[in-house]
Parts: sequence; C-alpha cells; structure tokens
Amino acid sequence: MASVTSARRRSVSTVVNLVLAVIALVFLAPLLWLVTAAFDVDAPLAARLPTEFTLDNFGQVLSWEVSGRPLWNGLLLSGGAALIAVVAAVLCAYPLSRYQLRFRRPFLYVVLFASGLPMTAVMVPVYSMFVQLELIDSMFGTALFLAATSLPIAIWMTKNFMDGVPISLEEAAWVDGASAMQALRSVVLPLIMPGMAVVAIFTFITAWGNFFVPFVLLLDPAAQPASVGVFTFFGQGGLIAYGQLAAYSILYTAPVIVLYLVVARTLGGAFSLAGAIKH
Repeated sequence: MASVTSARRRSVSTVVNLVLAVIALVFLAPLLWLVTAAFDVDAPLAARLPTEFTLDNFGQVLSWEVSGRPLWNGLLLSGGAALIAVVAAVLCAYPLSRYQLRFRRPFLYVVLFASGLPMTAVMVPVYSMFVQLELIDSMFGTALFLAATSLPIAIWMTKNFMDGVPISLEEAAWVDGASAMQALRSVVLPLIMPGMAVVAIFTFITAWGNFFVPFVLLLDPAAQPASVGVFTFFGQGGLIAYGQLAAYSILYTAPVIVLYLVVARTLGGAFSLAGAIKH
C-alpha cells in the first residue's frame, strides 16, 4: 500500500513538473526572441540564431533622446509613485491595524474592491480632472495617480505586515511617554522595513510597466517614460524595427532585473520578528 501511494505521488509530481516546465517555456519564448533579435542585423518576428552578429541595434538606441531620457523619466515616475504609495499606505494601515474602528471592515472591503477596479474605467474622469487642475504633462501629477492605482493593495500588504508586530512593543513605548506617531516611527517601522521594501518594489514595478496612464496624461514626448517609448518603434504601415525594438526592450527591462537582484541579495526574501520580545 505504501509503495502504491509513493508511486502515485511520484507520478503526480512528474505531471506537475511537466506542466510547470511548459509554462516556463511559454514565458521564456518572448525573452529568447529579445536576446536573438537584439543582436541580429535583419531580425524577423521569430526567434532564431542571428544570421550576422551585430551591436548596431544597441548603438542606434543608446542615446539620450531615444533611451536615456525615457528611462530617466520612468525612474522619476516609478520612484515617486513608490515613495508616495509607501508613505500613504503606512499612514492608512496603522489605524486599521491598531484601532478598533467602527467602519474598519467595510473600509477594508472598499479597498479590496478598489484593487480590482479596471484602470480604463476611470481614465476619462481622471483625464477631465487633470485638465481642470492643469496637471496634464505634470510628472508629479502622473506619479501621484500611479501611486493611487497601487495604493489599495499597498494598504492591504502594509496592514498585514503591521499585524505581525506585537502591540506590546508599542505599549512599552507608550509607557515611556512616546506618542502614537513616535511609536510608529521608532518601533513599528524598523520592524516592518523589509515589508515596506516589498510594497515599494511592487509599486515601482507596477508603475514601471504601466503604458496607458503616462500615454494619456503626458502629452509631451520629452516627459514620457520608457514604457511609452517602446511605442515609437512601431512605424507607419506596419513597419517595425524589430532589432532596435528588441535592444530597447532589453535596456527597458534591465532596471527591474537589477532591482530584483539587489533586493534578493539584501533582504533574502524573508524577515522575522523573532527576538523582538524579551521574555
């Protein structure tokens, strides 16, 4: 009986591994095309070994106008959105985590509903509001809206991190005369700093890959980020510079890959509150 169960588990594990391998190949196929097309003189819309290896595709996109300024604009927008979202999420999540508010549960349900609201459903009134407030072509206004789109899930994540901090630590700070904001700043935030890094990275990556919002709210080409800059490689009449597009896409994904490597090395993917309370 035990051997039958073990064989069944091995067969299930094999099937699961095969399914995961197929899914991985599906996701790796576009990346394979990026790598091969970026170094191909005459890159087609198919992954193949370059007929003639070249770096000209990178040479044509490595300029301030083509890639430098869009990447810089993307860093400003995504970094600003991440900073705004983290600060707002901390201030919103703290009372939801620590206080027994009367409308806490309905508010959390509203926040959860807002996290699934399609962005296209609100872009028309948002555009009208931006026109009235004269925020069209405003980097700050666009970063503010990008932060707002990620704020619901950021609040949920931050609240979960704060729930893991024992209230007794703050009570000890209150006994010593600290206010609620002082306890938040000196006790809670240091313990949830890895969690805040996760929220910031999530917001940054979401804003970095957002095409629709900056395309609508930033009309000046000089203010548009790299996510919108990809659109410039799609020429008229269906003509597409595939080699330059692939090279630009590699440059576009590089900051996210670097950020992932830095965070994986620094945070290690987990954190613990062990030892925070002295028995």
